[in-house]
Amino acid sequence: MKLVVNLGKIKELRKASKLSLNDMSKQLGFKSPNGYFYLETGKTKISAEMLANIALILNVPIDDLFMEVESKP
Repeated sequence: MKLVVNLGKIKELRKASKLSLNDMSKQLGFKSPNGYFYLETGKTKISAEMLANIALILNVPIDDLFMEVESKP
């Protein structure tokens, strides 16, 4: 098993917190919502620092943003 960022959960938590893509983008310092959208959809890799900031904004432990997947042999 290995851990990967759970992008679906990040999106669910953002929506549950009533934060728009624009809200998240601004709080994370992006100039447009596209920067954050690319992170949330997996088009851009999320750095450890960015993931920590996302966890803070969503008010969850960073561990909650990961999921286990089977690693290929």
